[in-house]
Amino acid sequence: MRKRIRPAELLKHYAGISRVLAGQLDFPSAIKAVAAEIGQFLPHDHIDVCITMVDGKYHSAFESGLVTAWGSLSSALISRSPIRSLLWGQDPYILTADASLDPRFHFEGAFDTPIFDQILRSRLHVPMIVQGEIIGALSCSCHEADVYTREDVANAQAIADLLSPYFFSLRAAQLAQHSAIVEAEARAREEGLRQGALNLTEALERERQRIGMDLHDQTLADLTRLTRQVERLAERPQVDGQSLEPISRSLQRCMQELRGIIEHATPSVLQLFGFAPAVENHLERSIRDSGARIASYLVDETAGAVDLLEPTVRIALFRMLQETINNAVLHSRCRTIHVTLRLEDTRVVALVSDDGCGLVSARARAGGGLDNIATRARLIGADLDVAAGMEGRGTSVTIKVPRMGVSNEAEVRAASEAGAR
Repeated sequence: MRKRIRPAELLKHYAGISRVLAGQLDFPSAIKAVAAEIGQFLPHDHIDVCITMVDGKYHSAFESGLVTAWGSLSSALISRSPIRSLLWGQDPYILTADASLDPRFHFEGAFDTPIFDQILRSRLHVPMIVQGEIIGALSCSCHEADVYTREDVANAQAIADLLSPYFFSLRAAQLAQHSAIVEAEARAREEGLRQGALNLTEALERERQRIGMDLHDQTLADLTRLTRQVERLAERPQVDGQSLEPISRSLQRCMQELRGIIEHATPSVLQLFGFAPAVENHLERSIRDSGARIASYLVDETAGAVDLLEPTVRIALFRMLQETINNAVLHSRCRTIHVTLRLEDTRVVALVSDDGCGLVSARARAGGGLDNIATRARLIGADLDVAAGMEGRGTSVTIKVPRMGVSNEAEVRAASEAGAR
């Protein structure tokens, strides 16, 4: 028969448990640190702490003493646990003289093999509770049968109450660490994809410029030469000028289209004069080429900060504004287009608004264009918002780009002066 432990000795052991817990940063080290102190008044061949997960469906076991299959699993279904009635709050505790014969531990699907493999006969289980929630259980087992008493249940519950807040904090820290790792991995994957897309965009932009220069230096020059030859042939008396006129018009139209392709591939105004003048030039040219009567306004409040964006980002933003302006000119049936460039905290904001047929029609007519704009925005980490205009009329497209390229006010002023020149 075991010697009765006096209250003063119990308090000493409880203090010892609190002392050895301090500084333990994970479940396995914590349970191993307290096992010896618990053994001073609660004998065991195997001791474990089972911690439920926040989903309420799984739990993990951390053990000291014998190594069992319970502790080898990172998680297990509570519904298969031999002590599920305790974890579900159906029993206040479980005390058995011989677990191998106790039907509470053995049911269809029960993960009870360690009871037989390790000969765990005497078993004592008490819940670990924090703020009314069962977060796990403390379990003690012995090879010998009929070891534990009702007094041991009270002592075990006192230990569980002592351990519960510490293990609850460890569970919260573990969950926070896991969430942080998952979030960091997701951010790393997203950044890798974004950087790869930026590199691809930059390479495509270089290829577009190369194609534009090839068209200008070779194809457009050949077409110009052919046009002049046709014009000279038309001046000869033996040649019917009227028969050559359709050819001449076709060549002129072809050259005009090629100039548009070249301008789109190599935005020379953007490179030579700056962002705002390039947008204004495209806005005026788009309206002029469409033949529509549309009033246009551009307001630049960035003081040149937009020209300090990374080249790839700046060109992508210019392409998005080109597409947005084209949509407004060709599809909105508007009378006025406003383009505003401004600064907002750490971002450059570009706003294109019109007083046309509205958002639903704009999406229906220019869905592909809007999809392209959204794709470009994702590639450069920009925020895109497409909304109805003021009083529900027209369409408003807002693009917000991080100002990673703007370092100080001196650079802003320098960019502004360069754009003015």
